[in-house]
Amino acid sequence: MIFTIFTDRSVYKLDESDYSAAMKLDPARRAILDLIAHRDPPTDLKKASLACGKNHAYLHQFIHRGTPRRLPETVRWALAAHLGVDETELRDGAPLIPTPSGARQIDAVTTRRPRVYARTLDPMMEPGVVAIPEVRVVAAAGGGAVAEYEPLGDDWYFPVAWLRHELRARAADLKIISIDGDSMEPILEAGDKVLIDTSRVAPSPPGVFVLHDGLGLVAKQIEYVPNTDPPTLVIKSANPRYQDYERTMDEVRIVGRIIWFARRL
Repeated sequence: MIFTIFTDRSVYKLDESDYSAAMKLDPARRAILDLIAHRDPPTDLKKASLACGKNHAYLHQFIHRGTPRRLPETVRWALAAHLGVDETELRDGAPLIPTPSGARQIDAVTTRRPRVYARTLDPMMEPGVVAIPEVRVVAAAGGGAVAEYEPLGDDWYFPVAWLRHELRARAADLKIISIDGDSMEPILEAGDKVLIDTSRVAPSPPGVFVLHDGLGLVAKQIEYVPNTDPPTLVIKSANPRYQDYERTMDEVRIVGRIIWFARRL
């Protein structure tokens, strides 16, 4: 037997076993499945879990096994940012914890996940602003290493819609770091603040990336050399005082692509 389910967004046709399982889910869990199924660009439970800073099975266990019973505030806000919706669409009735400023914040404890403000009493702050942490990259060596970050305690605030539509980036993937040195002048100068997208680590198309080149952490223009075995990158400086050099893909760790910068005039 085939069952038809009507939601605010879609019409689903499910067989008997899938219908029985779906009917056991509460509205919040069904909403997450619906939003994930229709996100553009596409996503899934695994990608959404990782975007929330959790292991790949976290949301699957939450939806299908009931663990945890309720999404923590930090996860719910990060998931809303990943799915591009207001956090109220994922709310299960639990009260939010207000901050002293009157803004509704993702967590009641210190966290370095992005903080998204849905409502505020400050007329100068628009809804849908997300906090991107400024960090120092403290470990990134080795081709297969995972970059680690040291929070500096400062946040930069960006409109969620601008990040999504202009930069085509997710708040959970973004970090702010400072440029040190003059090798990328005049494109980037010492002291510039750059926004790096840690999900974009493929050197194609060519661009300016933050990477560990085997000796230290650098911001460089990198480009893949076609038909090389092993795969090789050309690493370039904008400043003509510095020579270009090559590294194999196994010798470097790309932290992320630089997609925006700020500079004091």
